[in-house]
Amino acid sequence: MHLPDGRYALIEFKLGGKEIEKGASHLLEIKRLVKEANGSADQMRLREPDLLIVITGGPIAYSRPDGVKVIPLACLKD
Repeated sequence: MHLPDGRYALIEFKLGGKEIEKGASHLLEIKRLVKEANGSADQMRLREPDLLIVITGGPIAYSRPDGVKVIPLACLKD
């Protein structure tokens, strides 16, 4: 998701509760790759993601210690 001011979020959908860890590690890997690419002086710097979200079919929203937000699909209505 991109906002007009350049901020963006990486979002992954994992409807099974057991898949949350997998989704979070994918998002953290992308963030790590962006950071690593920014270390190279050969290219223009990329903005790092401002928010990492795993959308799940679970019953509860929470923030993980690594900063990934876990949000139930039901929270996105209206």
